[in-house]
Amino acid sequence: MARLALRIYSGVMRLLQPWLVRKLQGRALKEPGYAHAIGERFGQYTSTPWVADGRTLWVHAVSLGETRTAALLVQALRARVPGMRLLLTHGTATGRQEGLALLQPGDAQAWLPWDTPQATREFFMHHRPALGILLETEVWPNLIDQAKQLGVPMVLANARMSEKSMRQAMRLGVLSRPAFAGLSAVYAQTPQDAARLQTLGAPRVEVFGNLKFDATPNAAQCQQGRAWRALGSRPVVMLASSREGEEAALLDLVRALGAPVQWLLVPRHPQRFDEVAALVVARGLSLSRRSGWTDAPQPADVWLGDSLGEMAMYYSLSDVALLGGSFEALGGQNLIEAAACGCPVLMGPHTFNFMQAAELALDAGAALRCADVRQAHDRAVALVQSPEQAQMHQAALHFARAHRGAAQRTAQALAAWLKG
Repeated sequence: MARLALRIYSGVMRLLQPWLVRKLQGRALKEPGYAHAIGERFGQYTSTPWVADGRTLWVHAVSLGETRTAALLVQALRARVPGMRLLLTHGTATGRQEGLALLQPGDAQAWLPWDTPQATREFFMHHRPALGILLETEVWPNLIDQAKQLGVPMVLANARMSEKSMRQAMRLGVLSRPAFAGLSAVYAQTPQDAARLQTLGAPRVEVFGNLKFDATPNAAQCQQGRAWRALGSRPVVMLASSREGEEAALLDLVRALGAPVQWLLVPRHPQRFDEVAALVVARGLSLSRRSGWTDAPQPADVWLGDSLGEMAMYYSLSDVALLGGSFEALGGQNLIEAAACGCPVLMGPHTFNFMQAAELALDAGAALRCADVRQAHDRAVALVQSPEQAQMHQAALHFARAHRGAAQRTAQALAAWLKG
């Protein structure tokens, strides 16, 4: 039954290939990176095939956030596996651009192949990895099936699995169970993630913690953010990594209630920068964009963080952050970087993608839960005028330091696969 289901799934994925090409071409109009090397998505490579020398480690980091997490693991792996050759794959243009900084001479990047038997097999035959490392959630049926056939061990690292995602996977258990069972090992973020992954059939599940806690904020960015904050007369409140619907809800409140604080919006996706700018202007609010700042932020009702790779600066500039993705049913965004910068977080009701980190932050006094955007708005305005803000700042720094070490634990376990 499982093999039949995989054949049917593979047929559907083959039929969807023209749709994928059109989708990539459409996205490339706004993000040109999507037009690069489209053939790689289907197992077509122009470079010389790699030699199976046992030193190629393949790390898949689908998007920008996972690529930044991969940087922590790659650094730890290079220390434990001298001479390793890195193959880094992605699914998004922002992830691939970020990943360039992780490459050393002899390393390479590629797109993750579309999940058909042909594309995934060509991927393995061309790159010949000794070990595959998937970050967080990226388990694909044909990818795992081909790796198993070719004898490539596959590890899911920094693994997470929400209750919602587990239920969805169980509904397609005829596909998902063989895929999870085909993994060689799973290194989960939390005991709850581990239990859900075991329910789906994953073997050798261990709990190593969240790699994101090992990130050290960029010191120069933190200094810049604090310096710019010192220039302003009003407290700064950021809506961090915001998603569609959240900015409009907040801006409606700012227009109706005024702006006793300096509002800073930093959208999650760069293709929405202009869209969010238009939302601000449409409400009659003045706007200053980060891309126009030189020596200092310009006065305006709303600042727009329209840059990539500067979240440490934005968190250091802010007295409080509202957690994007948590005020709509989207699961929230990672709050660990905010904590590492000492920025207290107000989060909405939807944090299922980072449930344990959210609960730990609440318990540590580094975050507060709000029912909706209105409550978060009111709580933020009150918090920045209260001694509680300084207490939460210290709690956030302590919380971030207390949970480090996952990168070394994960690297040690992965290195053992190569020795074995």
